[in-house]
Amino acid sequence: MPLTAFQSEVARLLATNKSEDNHLAGGAALHIEPNAKRYSNDLDYFHDSVERVAESYTADSELLKTEGYEVFLDMQQPGYIRARVSKGTDVTKVEWSHDAAWRFLPTEHSDLCGYKLHPIDLALNKLLALVGRDEPRDFIDILYAHENILPLGALVWAAAGKDPGFTPLSLLALLKRRGKYRPEDFSRLHLTETVDVRQLKTQWLEALEAADRFVRSRPPDEIGCLYYAPKRRTFIEPTEGESYEPHYGRPGGVLPNIASGE
Repeated sequence: MPLTAFQSEVARLLATNKSEDNHLAGGAALHIEPNAKRYSNDLDYFHDSVERVAESYTADSELLKTEGYEVFLDMQQPGYIRARVSKGTDVTKVEWSHDAAWRFLPTEHSDLCGYKLHPIDLALNKLLALVGRDEPRDFIDILYAHENILPLGALVWAAAGKDPGFTPLSLLALLKRRGKYRPEDFSRLHLTETVDVRQLKTQWLEALEAADRFVRSRPPDEIGCLYYAPKRRTFIEPTEGESYEPHYGRPGGVLPNIASGE
């Protein structure tokens, strides 16, 4: 899996301190699966309150030091702490930060890291990150999410619920400005395989075109939802004639009504 051996070691140790409101997020959580495309530079833990950030850092740093790790504090402010964790020649950055508890789905239990943000919420966070910053790592992550989690159209549609300041079309307009990268832009990333810039561009344009068609086909009163297919028991980008249920987010997230598919 695309956590380094040292990151996995640290994540397993800290798993004992994690909970539903104190969980792994960011690139490390998104790329924890074996077929992921890149390694993350850090372990990023989200917390549902500013107070939990400080509590979590204290507990985690004490546990790490007890187990022989060194913890070097780089930055500390209300709601955000960053440190370098090392043992011998191995080192990784760890971040503890506050993030809103509003999400589509509850956090998931993980044998590796304790708890992590649900893949769909991870993908939506990455999409909004790409909208706000032009980073090759976010671009790679969204293409991965498009292929493995939900198509871009369904993500754009739901993201307007996570950040109501946007509409699906305004998100798409901003995303269409992304994807203008050169090979050297990806050379700074720790990827599991070499990327073909032309192939990535083709995939991106196709994803944008399909997403544009999808969001223009949806009813405006459903903006900001995910779509759940009860019979398939999975989230989908619905096609014509396929039965589905809108699924909206809330603080802490909520599971879909699985019983409705029986």
